[in-house]
Amino acid sequence: MTTIFAVSNEKGGVAKTTTTLSLGAALSETGKRILLIDLDPQANLTLALGIEPSETTITSGSVLIESAPLKSAIIKTDVENIDLIPSNLKIETAEQFLPMRTNYQSILRRAIEATNPSVYDYILFDCPPALGAITINALTAASMVVIPTQAEYFSAYALRNMMSTIRRVRQESNPDLAYRILVTLLDRRNRTHKNIHEQLRATFGDGVFSTVIELDTKLRESPMVGMPITQYKPTSRGSIQYKLLAQELIEYAKEESQQPA
Repeated sequence: MTTIFAVSNEKGGVAKTTTTLSLGAALSETGKRILLIDLDPQANLTLALGIEPSETTITSGSVLIESAPLKSAIIKTDVENIDLIPSNLKIETAEQFLPMRTNYQSILRRAIEATNPSVYDYILFDCPPALGAITINALTAASMVVIPTQAEYFSAYALRNMMSTIRRVRQESNPDLAYRILVTLLDRRNRTHKNIHEQLRATFGDGVFSTVIELDTKLRESPMVGMPITQYKPTSRGSIQYKLLAQELIEYAKEESQQPA
């Protein structure tokens, strides 16, 4: 069974792309087959895997806007067990044109269902920093949305809109959508970080991952060399923490697979 995770937050700069790439790589090291789908016009995930967005022809935008088969957009990466559907600026027009189509929220889900997704154990979406039509498509297709957030006021405040969007998606297109908040860029020496982290746990309880991702300069360096942190610096703090996060998600997927249909 394929488990689908959307990595999303309206707030930028909270390590969405870093999380998608690092988590995907950590899952792949357990022998799982992974498909990463870049849904962001900035195409940072595509760049982080050493692929030039301007040189891609069939992309996630082709799937959403032109109904291109998902399989036609998949390219192999240099990371074992990881394939990618790249992005480029073309996908920007999706925000304008998708809402004109009937049942536009489920275009991505239908594209995945039509392509035998069981080839992959996990599919991860890197969503844009917005809660428009592209993100709605991702949340409609996903089993769970992973919400990276910094332990800072503006980032925590942005969770209000994220939670409203999750409620809307549950009502309209994906009643079983789960969520988990991932605290990223945490500085344990910072009292504000510590206080907001504790408040998030008090407010959301089990809706917050046990794993946190602390500040680690190696996480910023890894995209520059076109490698995930698990390959670039496998013993670094960031690498270890994303491997712990992968184990949490593997347990979630296991529990989901045991639920009665």
